[in-house]
Amino acid sequence: MKVEIDQDKCIGAGQCVVAAGAVFTQREDDGIVELLVADVPADSEDGVRDAEMVCPAGAIVVHD
Repeated sequence: MKVEIDQDKCIGAGQCVVAAGAVFTQREDDGIVELLVADVPADSEDGVRDAEMVCPAGAIVVHD
């Protein structure tokens, strides 16, 4: 699984970090999402799918 983020859409809600903190982080200065890994480890896949669903800005796209 691969994941993409659109930082221009991100509003810094942080739901992605709550759902999959091993894959997502937020910039300290403005809270915008950043990827820690683009190729998602198998044990983080469910969390990444959850993050995609709960992102209020639709800034996360998952590719199987």
